[in-house]
Amino acid sequence: MNSSKSDLERLVLSVQKSGKYRHVYRELIARIGQAELEKRSSLKAAIKATKNKLHQVGGVYLGEKAQYTHWLATLRQAKSEGENTFREACRQIMEYHTSTRERVPFLQSFYSSILAELPPVQSVADIACGFHPLAIPWMSLARGATYFAYDIFEDLTEFLNAFFSLTSIEGQARTCDVLYSPPTPSVDLAYLLKAIPCLEQLERTAGKTLLSQIAARHLVVSFPIHSLGGRRDKGMLSYYEKHFKSLVANTPWTIKRRFLFTNELVFLLQRS
Repeated sequence: MNSSKSDLERLVLSVQKSGKYRHVYRELIARIGQAELEKRSSLKAAIKATKNKLHQVGGVYLGEKAQYTHWLATLRQAKSEGENTFREACRQIMEYHTSTRERVPFLQSFYSSILAELPPVQSVADIACGFHPLAIPWMSLARGATYFAYDIFEDLTEFLNAFFSLTSIEGQARTCDVLYSPPTPSVDLAYLLKAIPCLEQLERTAGKTLLSQIAARHLVVSFPIHSLGGRRDKGMLSYYEKHFKSLVANTPWTIKRRFLFTNELVFLLQRS
């Protein structure tokens, strides 16, 4: 359809009226919406398609209404009771996000395996982070380390900024569209966990784009190897392994280690 600024504004406002997407970074809604307006025959169809894209890239992982105020109160109380209680509170909250929930059963082995050969990590960038920063207590970061987290949900980044104040690291969470306003801090370690398949729903070249933009000495990239319904799929494992190796080819990144967990394929990369 021939769209106008008013069509785009109506689309953005309509999407934001949905409880599920009202906290999504506005510029991302507008970017997706503009592309859908150009492809669809009506405003109604473009709105529906925009919501579908937002569901694929983020909404699918938050199965129920986030309880950030309650969770923050829980974390503050847990912190006052000691580090073990705080870790358990973090673990319980991670259960509310599909991506981190899958990692909860093996948090300790996940980080002890992946980060074992790295020097002390002083700075981290967590791209399309979701609830992943809540795993900081298991990462053994250097005390006073800086941690930059990026996501599309404004209420989530507000929650994470409050969470960081309860930790021993210097954290900062920001809402952004990582493909069009990419995070560029130079860090010791960057995480890109299960994000490439989601972002490639928006842009086919998203994986390649991010690998060229991330300024880190080491990078941890992962892919799901089963459906959201929980079924392990050998086809997913072989597809993502082959796909990722093609993305890394002819880049400054070298695959240092490969890890295979129950439901996640992980690569540790080093910048050449």
